[in-house]
Amino acid sequence: MIKEPIFLSPFFQERIWGGNKLSTLFGYDIPNQHTGEAWVISAHQHGQSKVKSGAYKGKSLRQLWEEHPELFGKKTTSGQEFPLLVKILDANDDLSIQVHPDDQYARDVEGVMYGKTECWYVLDCEEGAEIVFGHNASNPTEFKEMADRGEWNHLLNRVKVKKGDFFFVPSGTIHAIGKGIVILETQQSSDTTYRVYDYDRVDAKGVKRELHLDKAIEVTRYQDLGEPPVRIEKRVEDLNQTQLVKSQYFSVYYWNLTGAVHQPIVADYLLVSVIKGKGELVIGDQTYTFAKGDHFILPATVDRYVLKGQAEFIVSHE
Repeated sequence: MIKEPIFLSPFFQERIWGGNKLSTLFGYDIPNQHTGEAWVISAHQHGQSKVKSGAYKGKSLRQLWEEHPELFGKKTTSGQEFPLLVKILDANDDLSIQVHPDDQYARDVEGVMYGKTECWYVLDCEEGAEIVFGHNASNPTEFKEMADRGEWNHLLNRVKVKKGDFFFVPSGTIHAIGKGIVILETQQSSDTTYRVYDYDRVDAKGVKRELHLDKAIEVTRYQDLGEPPVRIEKRVEDLNQTQLVKSQYFSVYYWNLTGAVHQPIVADYLLVSVIKGKGELVIGDQTYTFAKGDHFILPATVDRYVLKGQAEFIVSHE
């Protein structure tokens, strides 16, 4: 049984709102100056991460999921899809106002397994940057009337952000990432998005992007979004662990390492993104180095591990 971390290389996505911060902040070799997303841990058919080194070098995460279910603490993954997707987004311009369906709607209408509940950790942002988070309509009729009249400033709820902020975005939440924000997003493995408004901008061919207002209105939540998740902190040796959210789809943590920690895996497998610093990961008698911009999976075949260094991470699991 192979007991080693699975380091992954990102899959890059060009976006009309993308920029070059994935290169300047993380040193990634991006394909162009409109690179909006790095899908850093992904088995989705629209963009798959590849294993960088080790026994499974060159394989996609999707292949590992299908061919080696033991890595994920499962006897088989037949009929299932890898449930999570981790990405980094560089919003060099405002993203469209959008919403995502829940699982039932996604299956019934789009024929895909997962809807999209997601969450954001703000890695970097310009002063005064803001997101759209929620809306002010009380029902679908009011939402459509306000949208048809172009009353976006009244309809949409805007929130200023700062580095280190965290937002849990359940399916059905009207949202958008604003210009000047870089986030790490943990989400269900879905690429189903309904655009509500796109600022009437056009692509390189002068064509406006498609809107999906009718579907968006159907899936949008009209009740209060409730209180944000409560952060729960725990310290183990030199590792401060903060639980950012625990939901039915995923749990997400911020880790701050200031020395060394010895600990067991807390779930079947862990998805780990290094967002600052560098260090070493020790498994058995093997040592692996990591640095800002690295992403790896600690599989179920690893029962204990050691982290050493000065580093910050976003960690998640089912």
